[in-house]
Amino acid sequence: MEKKKISKASFKKSLAVFRFIKPYSISFGLGIVLLSVSGILVITITALLGLLMTPGNMATVPGGELTQKFIELFSHSIDFSSTRGVLTALVVLLLVQGVFSFIRVYLFAYVTENAMLELRSAAFKKMISQPMDFYHNSKVGDLVTRISSDVSTVQETLTITLAEFIRQTVIIVFGVGCLISFSGELTLVMLCSLPVIMVIMVVFGKFIRKLGKETQDKVAESGNIVNESLMGIVNVKAYANEWLEWAKFRSSVERVKAYGMKGAIWRGMFGTFIIIFLFGALGLVIGWGAYLNQKGELPSEVLPQFIMLTGLVAGSIGGLAAQLGSLQRGIGVIETIMALIDSGDEGVKFEATDLSQSSFVPHLKLHDVKFHYPTRPDVPVLNGISFEIKEGEKMALVGQSGSGKSTIAALILRFFDPEKGSLMWGNASALDMDKSVLRSQMAFVPQEVILFGGTIRENILYGKVDASEEDLNRVVQDANIKEFIAQFPEGLNTLVGERGVQLSGGQRQRIAIARAMIRNPKVLILDEATSALDTQSEKQVQEALNRLMKGRTSIVIAHRLSTIKDCDQIIVLEKGVIVERGTHDDLMNRSNGTYRQMLNMQNVLDTNLIEDGE
Repeated sequence: MEKKKISKASFKKSLAVFRFIKPYSISFGLGIVLLSVSGILVITITALLGLLMTPGNMATVPGGELTQKFIELFSHSIDFSSTRGVLTALVVLLLVQGVFSFIRVYLFAYVTENAMLELRSAAFKKMISQPMDFYHNSKVGDLVTRISSDVSTVQETLTITLAEFIRQTVIIVFGVGCLISFSGELTLVMLCSLPVIMVIMVVFGKFIRKLGKETQDKVAESGNIVNESLMGIVNVKAYANEWLEWAKFRSSVERVKAYGMKGAIWRGMFGTFIIIFLFGALGLVIGWGAYLNQKGELPSEVLPQFIMLTGLVAGSIGGLAAQLGSLQRGIGVIETIMALIDSGDEGVKFEATDLSQSSFVPHLKLHDVKFHYPTRPDVPVLNGISFEIKEGEKMALVGQSGSGKSTIAALILRFFDPEKGSLMWGNASALDMDKSVLRSQMAFVPQEVILFGGTIRENILYGKVDASEEDLNRVVQDANIKEFIAQFPEGLNTLVGERGVQLSGGQRQRIAIARAMIRNPKVLILDEATSALDTQSEKQVQEALNRLMKGRTSIVIAHRLSTIKDCDQIIVLEKGVIVERGTHDDLMNRSNGTYRQMLNMQNVLDTNLIEDGE
């Protein structure tokens, strides 16, 4: 994700993520305390390492007196002016530091793992409860990234980046304080040289990594040219364009060379910078310290400690600069996720819908419905649509592509709501109904069936998860899928593969019908359910559909007009307007009617296809 500049508003929004940490605030707070103490211990340990070079007064070590008293609780005979005494203090502090670090890591993991569980759950819950136009305006890959890698980035920010930021800050604040207590003059020399160089090194390194990534991108581009050329070698040779492909590849690898040389120049400059400036600044601090020591302004046992702490503080300042970049990226990711979690939704229920008390009446009335898609407000899709379907009737919607058939189905399912007009079920407005309750009364069989990657059984039971085995066996028979399921060794427990790729189109369609049957809906919506099937599959699917529609209010979006002859009414649409309505016989009696022309044209096409096949 591209980094955004941290503003007050984005920082404030990102703080909302701490509501997921709030239930574990005691553990999180204890982790912060241990982290701070750990930072102070690092300073003390570093100073002790310096004192090892010239053992002396323990009081010169930051926290040395406290350390001495702590160790003397276990032994009263240690001489802290000796190497042995300093080593003893060092070992004890390292053990304490190790224990604190382990507890802190465990606490942060406990807090963030639980918080990320709730964050992922909240993000997915909000994601699947969004209205349909949200998915039309979003890429599936981007949404998956939010749930997976973006949440992982948030966890890394809270567990590692924030922890390191606090630790480096503690080390810098206390470390600089200790250095000033040693020598204010030498500390000023150090702050004017080493930290500045460390920050420049971080920026330098970041720029070189960016160049390396750009070089890899150019290499990938040249690889794509090779891949496309070899995949399309027939076209390359047929059009005698070998020269063109070679020219494109040559141009691409020249760009790779240019980026590679640019990276080499900057890496060379980086190495030169380290040798000259970093070691030069370190030499300046050591030299100035030796000069102060000769003047008697800096004790000999303090100079090694000062140098060790200087390296620690300078490294922490450089690390802090790097953590700021990671923190900036993390805040941007947190802001994006929290914007999703705090956004509006459809208000669907996240519990099984109880239909036993439902007063839903499957008698549909549309009156003067107008609609355009939110992404295309200047393109009207429906313009004054009115019709009525009584309970148990079958109605067909026909028309050319783009006439508004599928849009009407989307409005009935309340994927969208009309811009104007009314949509009623009995005497109740659909807009006043709970969407989960409304949709639970319906079943939808689309043209392109997408199955979930589980078993056939799981895909059928998706229509009613608590259905009995008896109901399952009945719909398997009624949906004409018993025969092909018997061909699989594992029967209903056969895995269908991702999106049902291991099954044919007709098999997937019949499983979708079985899913709708087991739901036992009051309203059925069929969106061109047989349009993409061969003759044999279409016959089997149509038989299953006829059983499914029996006694139910059914809306059929038809491509093959021969399948809707027995509908109670047929509505013909053109450009979002109803141009004809009536039964099949009524519409066929109109000599110049749109429906009759469409059916005649389809019959001619079918005849030509049969003749061509012969």
